[in-house]
Amino acid sequence: MPQFFIERPIFAWVIAIITMLAGLLAIIKLPVAQYPTIAPPAISVSATYPGADATTVQNTVTQVIEQNMNGIDNLVYMSSTSDAMGNMCLTLTFEAGTDPDIAQVQVQNKLQLAMPLLPQEVQQQGIHVNKSTGSFLMVVTFISKDGSMNQEDIADYVNSHIKDPISRVKGVGETQLFGTQYAMRIWLDPDKLVKYNMATQDVINAIKIQNNQVAAGQLGGTPPIAGQRLNVSIIAQTRLNNAEQFANILLRVNPDGSQVRLK
Repeated sequence: MPQFFIERPIFAWVIAIITMLAGLLAIIKLPVAQYPTIAPPAISVSATYPGADATTVQNTVTQVIEQNMNGIDNLVYMSSTSDAMGNMCLTLTFEAGTDPDIAQVQVQNKLQLAMPLLPQEVQQQGIHVNKSTGSFLMVVTFISKDGSMNQEDIADYVNSHIKDPISRVKGVGETQLFGTQYAMRIWLDPDKLVKYNMATQDVINAIKIQNNQVAAGQLGGTPPIAGQRLNVSIIAQTRLNNAEQFANILLRVNPDGSQVRLK
């Protein structure tokens, strides 16, 4: 073969030029990525079971979801954690090159099969499915330069105005806030619960009923009468917004007319 090209140098030059031109055209068409995907895609499933310990979360939430995640395409392995705060996180890792959007849809479809088997409290809190990786890409810190906001104020502001816009940025799989929003926390005295013959669920039900937004209708609604010019919405009850209002929540009325309130 070398002797063939030595005896025909013009033919060899033509092949070399054609090869070079083909290489130049290929360079233009080759895909280039500044940050190529190296880690395999992963989908995280997170849920919260209020008041449950790690063992309860593992037995009633984590295992139920894991058992329904079989049969997903290109799934390599899954790992899960359950903590004493009632939180669980299940991470499903897929083969490199798997479309994360397709993987997320398949995980959500499998999760729907497990939803009826989960505790009602978990379903009310909601289950989150996100595209994510095992490491942080960026950590951002917020401070109040004039000192007008404390840690809770900053956390609530970030969660209300900044977290959602960042989560919608292209390429962001998950955002995590190291802080809590404003919330009303109620600590129950077990001795008083026994004294009044009440359970924790009784208090929870009373709070849900009395801390509720009720749609009471409107004045001047359809069908309107002749000459009507006014249409007013009626607000019968709004959500409670301070500690005093929560303290006055009525838990029970005894046969003698006495009342048991949250305070």
